[in-house]
Amino acid sequence: MRLHDNYRQAVKKFQPKPPYVANSLKAFFVGGGLSVLAEVLRAQFRVNIPSLAAEQAVLLLFIGAAVVLTAIGVYDDFSQFAGAGSTVLITGFANSLTSAALEHRSEGVVNGIAGHMFKIGGAALVYGIVAAYLLGLVYFMR
Repeated sequence: MRLHDNYRQAVKKFQPKPPYVANSLKAFFVGGGLSVLAEVLRAQFRVNIPSLAAEQAVLLLFIGAAVVLTAIGVYDDFSQFAGAGSTVLITGFANSLTSAALEHRSEGVVNGIAGHMFKIGGAALVYGIVAAYLLGLVYFMR
């Protein structure tokens, strides 16, 4: 154990410190910018279609854009720059499903794409469903 601790201390001296403040600001502004863009698009869509349909259209547009950008290889660079500002939104979930599907497409539709697509995104679905269930219980029990 002592050798392991000594190694960690020696390596830590040469590792650059990550720019936490700069990364946080980038994530904040990129995520905020995407949210502002979504609100602007929703307001534009509400001119011609009902409010709920406008929200769904914006979500569909963001998911479609994330899928296309992942397929052409641009989303990874954007996500690397933006950090959590791009991965926390629904675009990050679409990216995780699409990248897994593209990576395993050579194994076939069922065993490759469908089998591996939810390995990464499945955890988000499980925790989202459990959180929604628990919040629903809290809401209806009060």
